[in-house]
Amino acid sequence: MSNNYVVIMAGGVGTRFWPFSRTNNPKQFHDVLGTGATLLQQTAARFEGICPSENIYIVTNQIYVEIIKEQLPFLTDQQILAEPSRQNTAPCIAYACYKIASQNPDANIVIAPSDHIILKESAFQKNILVALNETAQSDHLLTLGILPSRPDTGYGYIQFEKEEAEVKKVKNFREKPSLELAKLFVTSGEYVWNAGIFIWNAKAIKKAFSKYTPAIHQIFDDAQDLFFTPNEKEYIDAKYPTCENISIDYAILEKANNVKVVIGEIGWSDLGTWKSLYEVSEKDENENVIDGKTMLYDVKNSIIKTPSDRLVVLQGLDGYIVAEYDNVLMICKKEEEQSVKNFVNDAQNFGKDFI
Repeated sequence: MSNNYVVIMAGGVGTRFWPFSRTNNPKQFHDVLGTGATLLQQTAARFEGICPSENIYIVTNQIYVEIIKEQLPFLTDQQILAEPSRQNTAPCIAYACYKIASQNPDANIVIAPSDHIILKESAFQKNILVALNETAQSDHLLTLGILPSRPDTGYGYIQFEKEEAEVKKVKNFREKPSLELAKLFVTSGEYVWNAGIFIWNAKAIKKAFSKYTPAIHQIFDDAQDLFFTPNEKEYIDAKYPTCENISIDYAILEKANNVKVVIGEIGWSDLGTWKSLYEVSEKDENENVIDGKTMLYDVKNSIIKTPSDRLVVLQGLDGYIVAEYDNVLMICKKEEEQSVKNFVNDAQNFGKDFI
């Protein structure tokens, strides 16, 4: 277990979950489900028994370092990797993997987002241990695929070779499809959702970065003697913003021929949108999800998330999002939630305090 490491990506803003997720306090730092733990805290706890706490690393934006220290006080400063700029997932994953490899070249590394919901945690841990066992003895790059429960246009898909093995060869990565295509994917039985959770060993991922993104490889390879020293921050602050802004999927996984998938049924949601929160939450007799003090009259199929000290009275709503946080109240049709990003863009006209 001492060779097992977890890298949690916690630098995103989550604009589709506005106004609850804000630039200065994104959703991963909130107790979204009312469990008493934030999404970040739940994610870290999920890996108990898989790796020791000293092997958990968080990659985040510089502005969130203090929040992370408050929420995960067991972390040392060396375990929090502060990005000076947002450059997408490939650079942030490279930073963490190269830093870990400089200390332990035999590291087995799990990459996980900080803001996902996993309801079946024991099944998830079993899947991760299967993957870690595979990467400990091979140079395969593994991803966790989620058995789809419905045709969903909000997720990317992974096509895999139909075989009996627990670890299956990936044939193809597919972008978020149309509904018609999503239906075909699901009925074919050879596609899973791409959860954005990855597992590999340090040598394999460094080799992949060197082959497919040599510029990113060079930046972090040149830092091998600087990691875990006082000079690390100065180097990263200077070089990190020069990295190509690219996802790990585009940079490596869609190009490599040694990618495999472990398929899980783990009660997963990426909690990327209000609709995804609605789907995983308990509902009342009128199919409403309620988090707040409410008086509802002829309200159904809606999600209401408001401050506990505010009484909210609603009448005649069907299929709405009613969300209030801090200084913003949003009322929006649930089926029009793709407009939330537009709302955020327009809200900038009123000042940064509202986004």
